[in-house]
Amino acid sequence: MEKVPTRLNVAPVPPDEIFALNGAFFADTHPQKVSLGVGVYRTDDGKPWPLPAVEKAEKQLAEENDLMRHEYTAIEGDVPFLKIARDLMFGFEGKASEEPAKARIASVQTVAGTGANHLGALFLAHHMKPRNVWLSNPSWANHMTIWELAGVPRKTYPYYHAATRSFDFDGMMSTLENDAEEGDAVLLHACAHNPTGLDPNKEQWIAIADLCERKKLFPFFDSAYQGFASGSLEEDAWAVRYFFDNKPDMEMCVAQSFSKNMGLYGQRTGAFHYITNRSATSIRDVVVNNLCHLIRGEFSMGPRIGCTIVKKIMSSEELTADWHNDLQVMSSRIKSMREALYNELVRLKTPGTWEHIVEQNGMFSYTGLTPKQVYALKDKYHVYLLKSGRASISGLSQKNVAYVALAIDDVVRNVL
Repeated sequence: MEKVPTRLNVAPVPPDEIFALNGAFFADTHPQKVSLGVGVYRTDDGKPWPLPAVEKAEKQLAEENDLMRHEYTAIEGDVPFLKIARDLMFGFEGKASEEPAKARIASVQTVAGTGANHLGALFLAHHMKPRNVWLSNPSWANHMTIWELAGVPRKTYPYYHAATRSFDFDGMMSTLENDAEEGDAVLLHACAHNPTGLDPNKEQWIAIADLCERKKLFPFFDSAYQGFASGSLEEDAWAVRYFFDNKPDMEMCVAQSFSKNMGLYGQRTGAFHYITNRSATSIRDVVVNNLCHLIRGEFSMGPRIGCTIVKKIMSSEELTADWHNDLQVMSSRIKSMREALYNELVRLKTPGTWEHIVEQNGMFSYTGLTPKQVYALKDKYHVYLLKSGRASISGLSQKNVAYVALAIDDVVRNVL
């Protein structure tokens, strides 16, 4: 048979590490296997946890049997949901005095946090044309892909100091000070930095905001863990709100996800907020219009079910209180697992220092393990984590933490 040449110019791309690792974990039949790869919350039994507040909301929605529940929404998304998402992110409480601040914010619904990041990158690439986007080194791997596809050149600023396993604030500030150019975008993790679990303190956030304002950089916040990281919605939004409240002449944007804090992983629920400066509020509706143009050509409108659940929870004082309790349950369990792993490693006298595990924040820990040690954990102990050494603390439990600590102790002692 004669071969017909293809018009495609394609080459294989590496598989996504997280999803490939998760697939390998599910195919593993070892009884003591442990997944520390994928970033999803698990109970102490290692099972998914539909939040009780979400389950109550779903039950109420089912009983209401709204005939419109499968209908289209607007291109910008569900407008009442967008107001809720905005108020949650920026701390609005419905006061009349807040209206001028709200007028700065153009909001649209997205396909979760990934969609918000992508839409924001595409919007800036079309309408602001930054020379570069600055990403932390390391950052969530998908940030690189998103900005690559948007066609914006990517540069990195130091973030992780490997020797001390700490946040490299001086390296970050020096690089942005010396090398970032006016109009460059700077990607900032609002809290629970992925993958390191290391966040700036409030004084450092203030200095970062001052630098962005002075050098006329554009802050792009990725907020994936509000309420999930610390248990406090206010604390986890502190950096975003500081920039918004204290730098009113600086434009910025926020990609917001409800995947982690409401457990709506598969519902793909998120929002993108573009914040104008206080003298340019007249363009807010034009910004929404242009965002809708991109949305219409890509996915037409955001998914309906997840945002309906968010609305149901946030419009009920009882369900909102339940949700706050759920956030405490999740954040407290993550913290307790950090302490348990640290205590086991100290008890075993595992070589090295491990304080960083309890000093880090949120779902992930940059353990400091080398790729060889990570591979040894998988091959010998069936413990799965990313080759960078990033571990999802949610995968730990009272049942497996001692086993994981023993495995780490062994590879640290015997695998260089």
